[in-house]
Amino acid sequence: MTTERQPAPFTGSTLEWANPPASTLPRMKTESPGPRSRDMHARMERHQRGSYTAMVGLHPVAFESGQGVVLRDVDGNEYIDFSSGIVVTNLGHAHPSVAAAVGQAATELDNVHDFAHPRKVEAMEALASITPGDLKLFTFFCAGTEAVEGAMRVARAKTGKHGFVSFFNDYHGRTGGAAGVTAAQASNGLRPSGSFLVPSGHAYRCTMCTGGPCDLRCAGLLEQSIGQNMPGQMAGVVMELITNGNGATVYDERYVPTVAEICQRNGMMFIADEVATGFGRTGAWFASDHYGVVPDVMCIGKGLGNGFPVTAIAVREEHAEALASSFPSTSYGGNPMACAAIIETIRLMKEERLVEHCHDLGEYALGLMRDMQSRHKIVGEVRGKGALLAVELVKDKATREPFPQAGNLVYQTAFRNGVSWATAGHILRITPPIVMSKEIFARGLEIVEDAIYEVEREFGYT
Repeated sequence: MTTERQPAPFTGSTLEWANPPASTLPRMKTESPGPRSRDMHARMERHQRGSYTAMVGLHPVAFESGQGVVLRDVDGNEYIDFSSGIVVTNLGHAHPSVAAAVGQAATELDNVHDFAHPRKVEAMEALASITPGDLKLFTFFCAGTEAVEGAMRVARAKTGKHGFVSFFNDYHGRTGGAAGVTAAQASNGLRPSGSFLVPSGHAYRCTMCTGGPCDLRCAGLLEQSIGQNMPGQMAGVVMELITNGNGATVYDERYVPTVAEICQRNGMMFIADEVATGFGRTGAWFASDHYGVVPDVMCIGKGLGNGFPVTAIAVREEHAEALASSFPSTSYGGNPMACAAIIETIRLMKEERLVEHCHDLGEYALGLMRDMQSRHKIVGEVRGKGALLAVELVKDKATREPFPQAGNLVYQTAFRNGVSWATAGHILRITPPIVMSKEIFARGLEIVEDAIYEVEREFGYT
């Protein structure tokens, strides 16, 4: 038995490996979904009976493999990946270095619960080198919802209180506490006692400062809600700093710091849900970096393991006692394979400056998307940072009435033509791997825009 690390076989550039020539993409051999996809979906449906997201039902393709920014389905069609799984494969699919690291770990040790092991220590030290401020304490989990629940337990342990405030349209998970701070359409049953939602500072959908400059009335409403609902009993605020499920909402630069200040004034913990926004996704290591804030607890995941199921909470050192008393242990969190994925993901991102690449990609992408917006009557807003982007479709730019019917058709049309992506009705999310080249992004967006033109014609806009 040995604990010596085997060298990763991959020594090239991730950007070169992940991106074939843009002129070769997509490669469609059959209609999409093709016959094998339809058959495989039918076999899956026999056992799931509709228990999957709406976007699967809208375009029931079955995938077989992926490399970098390209996905291949079971019929041999190759797609430009505009979803990264679900904002997960930041470095692209099947990165050989990450795969080798996980495979090597699997040959040495499977699970020692929450005892120390070399990879766990190394993963924590790697995380501590990139997390903001004094967020240097960590507990590992497997799913984003577990991380949110863990963060909420820390807040309760620290404050001795139990209530939480979150925001309209945010998504934090599907288990009890996390569902309680998630918008209703993603929750089941009654919202738990002590959980409240308030309007967020989404400028495009704001009903408070319409027609005038933003004076952060939405933040004032947050503080009023705290005082009116459960004064002195609120443990924290849970917030997506840039939204994911609601389509890449980027707030006024003053808004997130103001929310953090409100938490401090009211003796509450500020919990940043960065499960989707972390690890370079927004063109910075974390969305917190854009706003210059250090949360009390930060939830991280998705890109943390580049597809391997691992999440974590990062906690400020001043809250060490609360973390220790929050019952943080899990069965699988911090297992050697998960930690190997973390170590290799962070190493690659640092050595190849992939966060900087994503920042540049985002600037380029938003420029293209704004030009596209100017050409279309149904494109109400384009937004985002880095590789967390969205297009919001409306029936009329003046009324901003959402247009989910158009969104579904654009989604299906672009998918048929070689773009694999995610939709949320009238909000089309564009979340490619952060390593995508500008040329392939432009090719994918061209397919999306062609689909928008087609749908506009179908609905009589042209």
